[in-house]
Formats: sequence, C-alpha cells, structure tokens
Amino acid sequence: MIYRADPARLRLSGGALDVPCRIGRGGACPAADKREGDGCTPLGRWPIHGALIRPDRGLRPPAGLAWRWLRRDDGWSDDPRDPAYNRPVRHPHGFSAERLWREDGLYDAILWLGHNDAPPRPGAGSAIFLHCAEGPHTEGCVAIDHDAMARLLASLAAGDALLIG
Repeated sequence: MIYRADPARLRLSGGALDVPCRIGRGGACPAADKREGDGCTPLGRWPIHGALIRPDRGLRPPAGLAWRWLRRDDGWSDDPRDPAYNRPVRHPHGFSAERLWREDGLYDAILWLGHNDAPPRPGAGSAIFLHCAEGPHTEGCVAIDHDAMARLLASLAAGDALLIG
C-alpha cells in the first residue's frame, strides 16, 4: 500500500486511514534540496523499511512489517562527519546522534523511511521518520497522533511506502 502525506492539507491517508498529520517546521521541499537541520519534509515516495516500538507505551507491533523493540540506548546519527550518518547507532556514540528513547511520547513508534539511505549522502538529511505527534510541527518528519499510529501499525505490510506530496 502507498500511504500519502499531503503537506498542503496536512492529512495522511491510505486504505481506511485518513487522519491529520504534521510536517516539518520548514514545510515541504524537493528531496534534492533537503539539508541536515533545515526542518523541511522531503517530497517523494519513501519505502517504509521497518518500525521501532517502545515496549512500555501500549502500541502493538505491526504483524506484516519488520520491527523491533526500542532500547534505551538507541540513537540515529545526524552528524554528516559520522561514517554511520543516517543510520541507527547505540549511545554513547562518538558523533552527534539523536536519542530515540524519549519521555514525551514522540518516538513511542517510529517508522523509518527510505530517504537518503542508498547510500546516505552526508548533509542531505537524516532520520526522516513517520512517528507519533507532539507539538505543531516536526523537525522534518511526518507525525500522526498516538491513536492514528496504532491504527496504522495494524495495517502495515512489507513493501508499503509513504508518498509525501
């Protein structure tokens, strides 16, 4: 299935799902223009590679998609100098890396998207996820509320993608 995040309408839809979503504080931009830290959500069709689920927050893992439980030391490299740029890492890490275990609910479930990953180009944007929503916008990801995420997780399958645009 291809899910669609419409940056103009701020809606995520696909199958029976049609819910509000949030995008980056910088709006949406062509993927070729995406830069680390710009707050833009990259336009394009991105495969949903898998899920990280926080085990203590009540979300059920997807039955049809690769997933694993989120660990307290999980991170994602956002440092263009890091050989592991735009890849999962474990903390402590010798380069800048976002901590994925958070208390605010933002990363209770993370779907990692295939943006800038084959191979990663340093500085072209890292950690573009579909995750749970907190606040009016994201740092470049797409986010939906916790209940919508639970519904989405139940319907995901291998080969699904997110079309942003």
